[in-house]
Amino acid sequence: MDTLQRPDQNRLLSSLPAAEFEHLAPHLELVAMPLGEILYESGDPLKHVYFPTTAIVSLHYVTEHGASSETAGVGNEGVLGISLFMGGNTTPGRAIVSAGGYGYRLKARVLMEEYNRAGGRRAGIMQHLLLRYTQARITQVSQTAVCNRHHSVAQQLCRWLLLVLDRLSSNELTMTQELIASMIGVRREGITEAAGHLQQAGFIRYRRGHITVLDRSGLESSACECYAVIKNEFDRMFAELQNHQALLPASHTHPSSRLQVVKPEKTERIRFYSG
Repeated sequence: MDTLQRPDQNRLLSSLPAAEFEHLAPHLELVAMPLGEILYESGDPLKHVYFPTTAIVSLHYVTEHGASSETAGVGNEGVLGISLFMGGNTTPGRAIVSAGGYGYRLKARVLMEEYNRAGGRRAGIMQHLLLRYTQARITQVSQTAVCNRHHSVAQQLCRWLLLVLDRLSSNELTMTQELIASMIGVRREGITEAAGHLQQAGFIRYRRGHITVLDRSGLESSACECYAVIKNEFDRMFAELQNHQALLPASHTHPSSRLQVVKPEKTERIRFYSG
């Protein structure tokens, strides 16, 4: 079944004031982000940034021997390509679609024109939004590193599942144990044991690569503090952005009723990358 797509499904785009959004809207291109597609490889020049709406993208660091682990995930709360406005112009890792869906693409040149805007009412708005998001992303990456070093595989699994669920509208995930192990950077046997404990506790049901979350509060109680730290940082960011919009004149608030609604020609059921 086709699903209507609109830019305000991405929470960053929906946080833009009206004038800023209306200036960007003609440049936003709806793109399919199919399962397993590689959006960036390490060292690639950044020609576009991506604002996922229904897709989830996994950011990986790949070692010289080919091993990789996830450093962050980006869904409808964020944007891919932050190294562009941080002065890097290339990406330090691989970005691969782990949950197929859609997003909006914006040319790097257009983003940087808005980011560097020095005059007029819109001056500094995009810069503030993206830098605030970058701070939240750094929190995610830093806390993930701490979690992977100091907490059990079961706690890491709970943290990862909860962050994925926050980006989806369903409590059902399709993924293999190999995938989860590669994301977290642990052995498959560790994920098998941890998932088994969570299933015995009644928090999840795992069968043939499908995970159904039965008790989210149970997962939260079993997770370490890392999930709450990451979630609270993103919640605080969006609360600050909403408060900023509330201070603007009514004519400057986001015109959600006038957003372009697009019916994609073809959609795919959300599944997680498994190889």
